[in-house]
Amino acid sequence: MSSSPKTPEVAASGGVEATESSTSSAAPIATARRQLFAYIKTPRFWLVLFLGQIASLCITSTNTFSGLLAMRGTSIPAFQSFFNYVLLNLVYTSYTLYKYGFKGFGELLWTRGWKYFILAFLDVEGNYFVVLAYRYTTVISAQLINFWAIVVVVILSFLFLRVRYHWTQVLGILIACGGMGVLLGRDAQNNPVGGALPTELKGDLFMLLGATLYGFSNVSEEFLVSKAPLYEVVGQIGFWGMLINGAQAGIFDRASFRSATWSPEVGGYLTGFTLVMFIFYSLVPILFRLSSAAFFNISLLTSNFYGVAIGIKVFGYVLDRLYPVAFVLIVFGLVVYFTFHSVYGESKKPWLGENQEDGFAGIGTARREVERSSPGGAGRRARDDEEMFDGC
Repeated sequence: MSSSPKTPEVAASGGVEATESSTSSAAPIATARRQLFAYIKTPRFWLVLFLGQIASLCITSTNTFSGLLAMRGTSIPAFQSFFNYVLLNLVYTSYTLYKYGFKGFGELLWTRGWKYFILAFLDVEGNYFVVLAYRYTTVISAQLINFWAIVVVVILSFLFLRVRYHWTQVLGILIACGGMGVLLGRDAQNNPVGGALPTELKGDLFMLLGATLYGFSNVSEEFLVSKAPLYEVVGQIGFWGMLINGAQAGIFDRASFRSATWSPEVGGYLTGFTLVMFIFYSLVPILFRLSSAAFFNISLLTSNFYGVAIGIKVFGYVLDRLYPVAFVLIVFGLVVYFTFHSVYGESKKPWLGENQEDGFAGIGTARREVERSSPGGAGRRARDDEEMFDGC
């Protein structure tokens, strides 16, 4: 592992290696064109599909732990997420300090810290309002409104990141949402809800706000992680998120904290929640590089199915025959989403230039894939094996 720290400017641009290899990487990236099933035939597609479902399982697991905590009389939405930001900060900010040094880290905070502060604020508040919504509205209404996050991501990506969606991608989104619609329709039939109460309306508005914040957060993180090392982005989310979330928990969760039930069992649930969230936050930036914020949000639609599967054992749910049908529809929609892509899929980002020259050559990026497969790439692969996080 290299002991010489890089400055933020060098790391964010991919370092000397990225500059030297920009010429060799230009041709294959620039000439890659959309072809039917071109991306689906590559191992990267199956990796993206797998990682998306791991992220969906993480969401299901955190929801399960939150449900178990609520059953034990412990509902502390802001404080519950605090430990995750602390752990992210301890791991990733510590490594950022090691790579940049204190002077380089200070330059990072001075020059780009405001961007990460906004990202962390969106993330913290998105988590807070979504959890808060479940206090007032029904689960069915909350899930339906959560579709808004996909709409927000697609609109923001189109307007600000210059992403242009092929009709097969739109069709894939509609098929996946149709699968989720099957679940919602079945749930609504099994659990009919009468006229909306004022409290339910309040919950719906909280969920709508939370889903909007999630959309902004996802698109912002996809943009930032394409231009900077993974450890810098995740470390900054942990750094600023810990401060923002800690202040919010101290203000809004004091009464809930005093009235909460504390036991070894509750401590275990909080530990499980924190570890799963840590895995989730470490995985998502890689998924953003390999695919996009839109694909990420579509992948999370399967979390409802996983939630029922886990709930059969934990909460005594009954599996309806339509749930497997809905799951197949959602996964099929994910496959259709990628039917007409180049071999690089969505890892080729339109805002990074035709040859991805404005991006960082890190894990999951199209630029790194070309550099590792180009002449001299074997030497780079050997060095990457020695420098674990250098190419992140």
